[in-house]
Amino acid sequence: MPSLALPRPLRDDLVTSAGRRRDAVLAGNPELAAAVDLQGRLLTRVIDLADAIERGRPPRLSLPPRYLAAKLASGVPILSGEPIPLPVALLTPALVGFCQDLGQGGAGEAATHIARALESGELDGGSLATASLARNQDAVRTGALHRGLSPDLLWLVGELAASPAAHALQRRLLAAAPGTPLAQATAAWQQGYCPACGSWPALAEVVDGRRVLLCSFCAAAWELEGPRCIYCGESGDLFERVTPDERRPCHRLQVCRACTGYLKEADRSEISPLNPSLRSA
Repeated sequence: MPSLALPRPLRDDLVTSAGRRRDAVLAGNPELAAAVDLQGRLLTRVIDLADAIERGRPPRLSLPPRYLAAKLASGVPILSGEPIPLPVALLTPALVGFCQDLGQGGAGEAATHIARALESGELDGGSLATASLARNQDAVRTGALHRGLSPDLLWLVGELAASPAAHALQRRLLAAAPGTPLAQATAAWQQGYCPACGSWPALAEVVDGRRVLLCSFCAAAWELEGPRCIYCGESGDLFERVTPDERRPCHRLQVCRACTGYLKEADRSEISPLNPSLRSA
């Protein structure tokens, strides 16, 4: 299988793009300087971790494409229920680093406690990352409460560290040649949750009339046919797309009054650079 390592120009472009967006936000909202600085440090650490993971040795997986295609056809994400080996040697220091960033950014002692638990071995970094990859929020919450740690903050730290590994896995496993059963099953995916990890999308991007959903965890992208609620499937009068700010018509909300769910939607000029397979779809 060809290498899917993050190209160096793309890595640098991501950092540069993040810097431009940071400057644009601060230009109009200088009072957000502390929050934007924290986000910038976290994002840079995520990008660097992704780069290290994708340039390292990929895990040995026994997940044949036809098996993954069958899972998708049954509505089951490809990573769901699979024992996935993770690069713990890379993830554990990153977990501590994210705690330090969050502690300096306002999380204070709550983040420091998590960092100490990781450094002392009271909290196993590999177990935390594995639970995050499996989207097992109950296990993370139970472990946090047992150790007197903040459940929500521990879940966030685990997500930040595990998401680059999840991204590398989905890029590797979904890199199927056009016309193969796996490629066909991926293209046919019509669930609101991610076909790779099962998470909900962070937003929908509309590019030349195509509605592309972007996973909030592994950054996979997929398309749905026709506008409808990603949570309950409502497509009638109870589902609508609204523009909260008429001065920004390119930014909308998909609102469902049937299940009270909503999703952000934005017009874009091109597909996310992290999902090149959709560019030629």
